[in-house]
Amino acid sequence: MTKKIIFLALIILSFQSCKTIKNKEVFTIYLVRHAEKDLSTDEFGDPDLTSCGRQRSEQLRNFLSDVKLDAVYSTDYIRTKKTAQPTASSQGLKIQEYKDNDLIAFSKTLIDAKQDVLVVGHSNTTGVLAGLLTEKEMGAFDLDIYDRIYQVIIYKKKRRLQIFHSAFECKDSIF
Repeated sequence: MTKKIIFLALIILSFQSCKTIKNKEVFTIYLVRHAEKDLSTDEFGDPDLTSCGRQRSEQLRNFLSDVKLDAVYSTDYIRTKKTAQPTASSQGLKIQEYKDNDLIAFSKTLIDAKQDVLVVGHSNTTGVLAGLLTEKEMGAFDLDIYDRIYQVIIYKKKRRLQIFHSAFECKDSIF
Protein backbone atom coordinates (compact mmCIF):
# COMPACT_ATOMS: atom_id res chain seq x y z
CA MET A 1 0.00 0.00 0.00
CA THR A 2 2.81 2.44 0.89
CA LYS A 3 4.55 1.76 -2.45
CA LYS A 4 1.33 2.54 -4.32
CA ILE A 5 0.93 5.86 -2.46
CA ILE A 6 4.54 6.82 -3.16
CA PHE A 7 4.15 5.83 -6.82
CA LEU A 8 0.93 7.88 -7.09
CA ALA A 9 2.61 10.85 -5.40
CA LEU A 10 5.50 10.67 -7.88
CA ILE A 11 3.10 10.63 -10.82
CA ILE A 12 1.26 13.67 -9.44
CA LEU A 13 4.53 15.55 -8.82
CA SER A 14 5.76 14.71 -12.31
CA PHE A 15 2.53 16.01 -13.79
CA GLN A 16 2.75 19.20 -11.73
CA SER A 17 6.37 19.84 -12.72
CA CYS A 18 5.49 19.36 -16.41
CA LYS A 19 2.58 21.75 -15.97
CA THR A 20 4.87 24.32 -14.30
CA ILE A 21 7.40 24.05 -17.11
CA LYS A 22 4.69 24.43 -19.73
CA ASN A 23 3.13 27.42 -17.93
CA LYS A 24 6.37 29.05 -16.83
CA GLU A 25 5.68 31.62 -14.14
CA VAL A 26 9.21 33.00 -13.92
CA PHE A 27 11.35 33.75 -16.93
CA THR A 28 14.28 36.00 -17.70
CA ILE A 29 15.10 38.09 -20.73
CA TYR A 30 18.68 39.25 -21.23
CA LEU A 31 19.22 42.21 -23.52
CA VAL A 32 22.53 43.49 -24.85
CA ARG A 33 23.75 45.87 -27.46
CA HIS A 34 25.94 44.33 -30.16
CA ALA A 35 29.66 44.28 -29.44
CA GLU A 36 32.15 46.79 -30.87
CA LYS A 37 31.69 47.31 -34.59
CA ASP A 38 34.46 47.85 -37.10
CA LEU A 39 34.14 51.33 -38.56
CA SER A 40 37.44 51.14 -40.45
CA THR A 41 35.96 49.25 -43.42
CA ASP A 42 33.82 50.22 -46.37
CA GLU A 43 30.90 48.24 -44.89
CA PHE A 44 29.70 51.28 -42.90
CA GLY A 45 26.01 50.32 -43.16
CA ASP A 46 26.51 46.79 -41.86
CA PRO A 47 30.00 46.49 -40.38
CA ASP A 48 31.53 43.38 -38.86
CA LEU A 49 32.85 43.22 -35.30
CA THR A 50 36.31 44.38 -34.31
CA SER A 51 38.73 42.03 -32.56
CA CYS A 52 37.52 43.48 -29.26
CA GLY A 53 33.94 42.93 -30.38
CA ARG A 54 34.61 39.26 -31.03
CA GLN A 55 36.25 38.97 -27.61
CA ARG A 56 33.25 40.68 -25.97
CA SER A 57 30.92 38.22 -27.73
CA GLU A 58 32.88 35.34 -26.20
CA GLN A 59 32.72 37.06 -22.80
CA LEU A 60 28.93 37.26 -23.15
CA ARG A 61 28.84 33.53 -23.86
CA ASN A 62 30.89 32.97 -20.69
CA PHE A 63 28.60 35.27 -18.69
CA LEU A 64 25.54 33.25 -19.77
CA SER A 65 27.20 29.82 -19.64
CA ASP A 66 25.25 28.74 -16.54
CA VAL A 67 21.95 30.08 -17.86
CA LYS A 68 19.77 27.67 -19.85
CA LEU A 69 18.33 29.74 -22.67
CA ASP A 70 15.29 28.77 -24.71
CA ALA A 71 16.00 31.18 -27.57
CA VAL A 72 18.45 33.76 -28.90
CA TYR A 73 17.18 36.75 -30.90
CA SER A 74 19.11 39.19 -33.08
CA THR A 75 18.36 41.88 -35.60
CA ASP A 76 19.43 41.22 -39.19
CA TYR A 77 22.88 42.82 -38.99
CA ILE A 78 26.31 41.21 -39.10
CA ARG A 79 27.36 42.82 -35.81
CA THR A 80 24.28 41.66 -33.87
CA LYS A 81 24.35 38.15 -35.28
CA LYS A 82 28.07 37.76 -34.55
CA THR A 83 27.52 39.04 -31.01
CA ALA A 84 24.78 36.45 -30.48
CA GLN A 85 26.50 33.54 -32.26
CA PRO A 86 28.89 32.29 -29.52
CA THR A 87 26.05 32.12 -26.98
CA ALA A 88 23.61 30.53 -29.44
CA SER A 89 26.19 27.93 -30.53
CA SER A 90 27.14 27.02 -26.97
CA GLN A 91 23.47 26.45 -26.15
CA GLY A 92 22.67 24.54 -29.34
CA LEU A 93 20.24 27.23 -30.54
CA LYS A 94 19.63 28.92 -33.88
CA ILE A 95 19.51 32.70 -33.89
CA GLN A 96 16.00 33.99 -34.53
CA GLU A 97 15.69 37.35 -36.25
CA TYR A 98 13.42 40.10 -35.03
CA LYS A 99 12.51 43.46 -36.52
CA ASP A 100 13.67 46.40 -34.41
CA ASN A 101 11.15 48.78 -36.00
CA ASP A 102 8.23 47.43 -33.91
CA LEU A 103 9.57 46.96 -30.41
CA ILE A 104 6.11 47.13 -28.84
CA ALA A 105 4.96 44.04 -30.74
CA PHE A 106 8.28 42.27 -30.10
CA SER A 107 8.07 42.98 -26.35
CA LYS A 108 4.60 41.40 -26.29
CA THR A 109 5.93 38.39 -28.20
CA LEU A 110 8.70 37.94 -25.62
CA ILE A 111 6.31 38.24 -22.69
CA ASP A 112 3.77 35.86 -24.22
CA ALA A 113 6.47 33.26 -24.98
CA LYS A 114 7.51 33.08 -21.29
CA GLN A 115 11.00 31.89 -22.18
CA ASP A 116 14.51 32.57 -20.95
CA VAL A 117 16.10 34.39 -23.88
CA LEU A 118 18.95 36.56 -25.07
CA VAL A 119 18.11 39.53 -27.29
CA VAL A 120 20.90 41.34 -29.12
CA GLY A 121 20.06 44.80 -30.39
CA HIS A 122 21.45 48.29 -30.77
CA SER A 123 22.14 51.40 -28.67
CA ASN A 124 18.82 52.88 -29.78
CA THR A 125 16.73 49.73 -29.17
CA THR A 126 18.14 47.77 -26.20
CA GLY A 127 17.23 50.27 -23.47
CA VAL A 128 13.89 51.04 -25.11
CA LEU A 129 13.00 47.32 -25.24
CA ALA A 130 14.03 46.88 -21.59
CA GLY A 131 11.71 49.78 -20.74
CA LEU A 132 8.81 48.25 -22.65
CA LEU A 133 9.34 44.90 -20.90
CA THR A 134 9.39 46.52 -17.45
CA GLU A 135 6.75 49.16 -18.17
CA LYS A 136 9.24 51.95 -17.42
CA GLU A 137 10.30 54.85 -19.58
CA MET A 138 13.77 54.12 -20.91
CA GLY A 139 15.51 55.41 -23.96
CA ALA A 140 18.52 54.95 -26.15
CA PHE A 141 22.04 55.22 -24.77
CA ASP A 142 25.37 56.55 -26.03
CA LEU A 143 27.02 54.92 -29.01
CA ASP A 144 30.22 54.24 -27.06
CA ILE A 145 28.52 52.05 -24.42
CA TYR A 146 28.98 48.30 -24.91
CA ASP A 147 29.22 46.98 -21.35
CA ARG A 148 25.56 46.82 -20.29
CA ILE A 149 23.66 43.59 -19.82
CA TYR A 150 19.99 44.19 -19.04
CA GLN A 151 18.31 41.38 -17.10
CA VAL A 152 14.51 41.51 -17.03
CA ILE A 153 12.93 39.00 -14.67
CA ILE A 154 9.20 38.47 -15.08
CA TYR A 155 7.10 36.70 -12.48
CA LYS A 156 3.39 36.71 -13.25
CA LYS A 157 2.61 40.46 -13.53
CA LYS A 158 5.74 41.62 -11.66
CA ARG A 159 8.73 42.81 -13.65
CA ARG A 160 12.19 43.55 -12.34
CA LEU A 161 15.12 45.11 -14.17
CA GLN A 162 18.77 44.74 -13.24
CA ILE A 163 21.57 46.27 -15.25
CA PHE A 164 24.97 44.63 -15.11
CA HIS A 165 28.13 46.34 -16.28
CA SER A 166 30.56 43.76 -17.59
CA ALA A 167 34.16 43.92 -16.44
CA PHE A 168 35.37 42.97 -19.91
CA GLU A 169 38.71 44.39 -20.99
CA CYS A 170 39.85 43.94 -24.56
CA LYS A 171 43.14 42.17 -25.06
CA ASP A 172 44.79 43.84 -28.01
CA SER A 173 45.65 41.54 -30.87
CA ILE A 174 49.33 40.82 -31.29
CA PHE A 175 49.01 40.98 -35.08
